[in-house]
Amino acid sequence: MASISNKLSSPATLPNSPPFIPPPATALLRFPSKLSLSSSRLSLRSTTPLATSLLVKCSQNGANGSHVKRTTLHDLYEQQGQSPWYDNLCRPVTDLLPLIESGVRGVTSNPAIFQKAISTSNAYNDQFREVVQGGKDIESAYWELVVKDIQDACRLFESIYDETDGGDGYVSVEVSPRLADDTQGTVDAAKWLHKVVDRPNVYIKIPATAACVPSVKDVISLGISVNVTLIFSLSRYEAVIDAYIDGLEASGLDDLSRVTSVASFFVSRVDTLVDSMLEKIGTPEALDLRGKAANAQAALAFQLYQKKFSGPRWEALVKKGAKKQRLLIAMGFNKCQEPSLPRHSLCSPTCWA
Repeated sequence: MASISNKLSSPATLPNSPPFIPPPATALLRFPSKLSLSSSRLSLRSTTPLATSLLVKCSQNGANGSHVKRTTLHDLYEQQGQSPWYDNLCRPVTDLLPLIESGVRGVTSNPAIFQKAISTSNAYNDQFREVVQGGKDIESAYWELVVKDIQDACRLFESIYDETDGGDGYVSVEVSPRLADDTQGTVDAAKWLHKVVDRPNVYIKIPATAACVPSVKDVISLGISVNVTLIFSLSRYEAVIDAYIDGLEASGLDDLSRVTSVASFFVSRVDTLVDSMLEKIGTPEALDLRGKAANAQAALAFQLYQKKFSGPRWEALVKKGAKKQRLLIAMGFNKCQEPSLPRHSLCSPTCWA
């Protein structure tokens, strides 16, 4: 997955697409398969044939005749203020280095990603055998494998974290999905993960379920940075913002500059659902609206962001160093390649323009 963080620049809109005000934080592109890099392209390897690949245009420039690889991802950050993240993690973690060189500025993970990595690779066998033979149960063994990968990835991105004063360079690790309806259990798991990973640039990922939104407040109040994931509606997004602000206020910290958060809004899943409804309607007017729900939802989310992170209450927190919770726009790259939709009807207005 890549995520795009936007610093309020204004991407161009496409012809026949609704105007889009860019979100100020992160947009997440989900790649369904492992990426391989060449000098000029990020190609997709998948068991499902893809009509196209993700092109990353490269140029060679640099002072004193040196050659520096430049990609679209660098331009996204430097020209549009957007931070591409990658949604995948497996061993060897050093496979991330070419992606970092190509402009990727952070990594997200989840239990499904680790399940696939562990079950399809021999790279975990030795450590897994060692911890099981040491008497650990399967779940404890799983977490030992995960924590090592997260720590190793955090080291790779720590220089970006330092260079941006904590603005980028994060690696996300998610609490157990079994805790989705357990408020206190989620808080305890977040505290434990934060302690055992012990890296300044780790995000503890918490789902935005009704039970876990209060967990976000409690975890933020402890000074732990959080990636709030699986947001699908504007009302839930507003609750997540409130939890973040409430948590900052409850922390009692004089310096809030190192307590950060992103809110991961999965607009493409809503877009897919709406598109299926539009296709059932089947009229030309309905079909013409396909691929536009995500852009509209993202624009409304940004309006909400502007409203909530302004005014006297927020300014009082800014005086203590508080940073706005970045809005992460999550979308599947397959959605961007739908042959029935105009080219980049979803991706371009939201992320790529």
